[in-house]
Amino acid sequence: MESTEHTIPRRDIRFELDRRDVRGWHPEGLHVAHFFNALSLFFPEGESFFIDSVRHYRDRIQSPALAAEVQGFLGQEAMHSREHKRYNAALAAAGLPAKELDAELRTMLDEIRARFSPAQALAMTIALEHFTAIMADVALGDERILAGADERFAAVWRWHAIEETEHKSVAYDVYRDVVGDDWRAYLRRVVVMLVVTVGFWFDVARFHLRLVRADGAAGDVRGWWRLFRFQWITPGGMRRIWRLWLEYFRPGFHPWHLDNRRYVEEWKAAYAAAGVAPA
Repeated sequence: MESTEHTIPRRDIRFELDRRDVRGWHPEGLHVAHFFNALSLFFPEGESFFIDSVRHYRDRIQSPALAAEVQGFLGQEAMHSREHKRYNAALAAAGLPAKELDAELRTMLDEIRARFSPAQALAMTIALEHFTAIMADVALGDERILAGADERFAAVWRWHAIEETEHKSVAYDVYRDVVGDDWRAYLRRVVVMLVVTVGFWFDVARFHLRLVRADGAAGDVRGWWRLFRFQWITPGGMRRIWRLWLEYFRPGFHPWHLDNRRYVEEWKAAYAAAGVAPA
């Protein structure tokens, strides 16, 4: 399935998290909650990087349908950036080093913008968009990932996962449209994916450890075991993520080969019925 002709709406949804327990919101404990919290720290600056990478090529897009999807993509990513800033402000208010880590990420991304070409930046974007898409698929496809979690935090992550699914092919289609789909474009995207994979997960682990250390739990062996069990055994979402990651290296890869839009339709129906982002 490679059709990109569907509406990508900008939803102005706000989540109030400032009075919620940012450490204990996940039933598997602090180490698992901080894994999600570490991911949140990447989104405000990361989404801005994605927006800049795609917007750079907006005037070169020939397809009206793709141009409309780019507009939706930019709107959704802007909302993600805004809401994760609010999420991260709740982390900072709880005494966690969210502001320091956000500043480190901003400096790193500014260096990337200065050192790499727009085509390379777009290749980084589509690599990271693949990660967000496959993590979204795992989170939406296995209720155990967020079962028993605080309803507000669960709602944030499900909303974000739904919208990452909705727009998961947009940056990729822009890359294919303006950079190309020949062997050179393929080689660039897979080499960049390998580099991005190492760099991204190293930084996620580093940010995660900083949060856990700030709470004095770096030596909590039981907490680390619960995290390992959650990620790799039950429900074991990381196992599926890496299987889906490999799909990216097929020459004929397209994000919608994994057609999981049923999750989007189910969420939209629940949202329409309740009038709020469903938890």
